[in-house]
Amino acid sequence: MTDDAGTSRRADRLARTPTPGPRNSLWSWPDAKPPLRVALNYLLVWVARVVPSLRARNWTLRRLGVVVAPGVAWGLEATPDVFWPELITLREGAIVGYDVTLLCHEFLQAEYRTGEVVVGERAMVGAGAVVLPGVEIGADARVAANSLVADDVPPGATAAGVPAEVVSTADQ
Repeated sequence: MTDDAGTSRRADRLARTPTPGPRNSLWSWPDAKPPLRVALNYLLVWVARVVPSLRARNWTLRRLGVVVAPGVAWGLEATPDVFWPELITLREGAIVGYDVTLLCHEFLQAEYRTGEVVVGERAMVGAGAVVLPGVEIGADARVAANSLVADDVPPGATAAGVPAEVVSTADQ
């Protein structure tokens, strides 16, 4: 999603929850999500990271609440958000590479933010990349290894770097 200038509006898609008090928002996580649910999520995330079978990984991701379309390939050691995995959508044929992290939350000083992460049809996220909450990676897009994706990646584009920037588009 982009505005008229072609820049991402990720910030507009984040839900913000204030966390009043003297401590930072991470101290409020038990109020945000039931601790037993987070513990179960943690176990399922561990299984999804290490089980060798793609079918078993996708099955485990679905138990977490991740939307997993047919043909998704989830790499070894890739990590879905442990608090809000239900905010992740992996569209048909998407590839999430080795050791990728898809985050759907940000704990800050006085608030925490949540947002959906969408990996589009046939999109590829390279090894070690980190995708922040509220980001949409378009169909047929590519994210280079070890990139930090803080803004949307348009369909057919290639993004690379920290922070990731579009380095080529479908029409180049």
